[in-house]
Amino acid sequence: MNKITAAITAVGGYVPNFVMTNKMLEDMVDTNDEWITTRTGIKERRVLKEDEGEGTSYLGIKAAENLIDKKGLDPKEIDLVLVATATPDMFVASTAAFVASEIGAVNAFSYDLHAACSSFLYGMSTAAAYIEAGRYKKVLLIGADKMSSIIDYTDRTTCIIFGDGAGAVLFEPNSEGFGLQDEYLRSDGVGRNYLKMDAGGSLLPASVETVQNRQHFIYQDGRSVFKFAVSNMADAAAEIMKRNSLVDNDVAWLVPHQANKRIIDATANRMGLDNSKVMMNIQNYGNTTSATLPLLLHDYESQLKKGDNLVFAAFGGGFTWGANYLKWAY
Repeated sequence: MNKITAAITAVGGYVPNFVMTNKMLEDMVDTNDEWITTRTGIKERRVLKEDEGEGTSYLGIKAAENLIDKKGLDPKEIDLVLVATATPDMFVASTAAFVASEIGAVNAFSYDLHAACSSFLYGMSTAAAYIEAGRYKKVLLIGADKMSSIIDYTDRTTCIIFGDGAGAVLFEPNSEGFGLQDEYLRSDGVGRNYLKMDAGGSLLPASVETVQNRQHFIYQDGRSVFKFAVSNMADAAAEIMKRNSLVDNDVAWLVPHQANKRIIDATANRMGLDNSKVMMNIQNYGNTTSATLPLLLHDYESQLKKGDNLVFAAFGGGFTWGANYLKWAY
């Protein structure tokens, strides 16, 4: 009997209509298009406008519906809905539960998964474990974040980087050897203070003072985060190749977290990959946190071929990071 692996069998994606360009940011903070582009590779990002009154769940629902329509999937067949996110609609109540109900996945159980920008990467491991155990047949993994909800648009160190979006993938059992092959996942609490939102959690509950002090927006020590991300993301990608005896010619695509083009380039160089093998859409969306990896799959889906070797790599706050090796199944 062939070993059962967990393969991606469908992809969906969604980004809001509103485009915030670098030029717009020039009118908001002390920055300019050349500075942003040179240091990050970002030209524009999408924002779910406040007057639309929607949260992260809206993005996730749209991405899931896109997948369902393309796949011709009956939502009642979905066993589990995972929502990887750093910006849930609200505390306590599960965003995934609401998404599942709204898309008609009435037979699924659901929960959120939070590991900052590595959330989707970790979610791949979680989804695959359920599939490989034989417990469930269809696991919907969504990466979605409304980063604009926690961005201070007077802080030029963060507002230039992040955008809103969502992507979704369906994991199903595979007996041909396709799907998730290996994973190398890591974390280190030393990074807790370098990328965070101070207030709103149990450590510092919301108060008049925390609002007045603007502590409900994301804070990033850019230099420290960049240093850790460059080394750890590249190391993880190199390690997954070494463990699986992969050389540059074996890898069809690098699927890297879209945080900074210089970090992506460093990872590709460490792997010995040509730029033509690197998925990139940071110029269009910026850093959509949990959504970057599935949005890459959504944008590059037509270029993927059955049997392609994909290496996923990500780095996030906390710190969290790692790399996954997957064989494309369709």
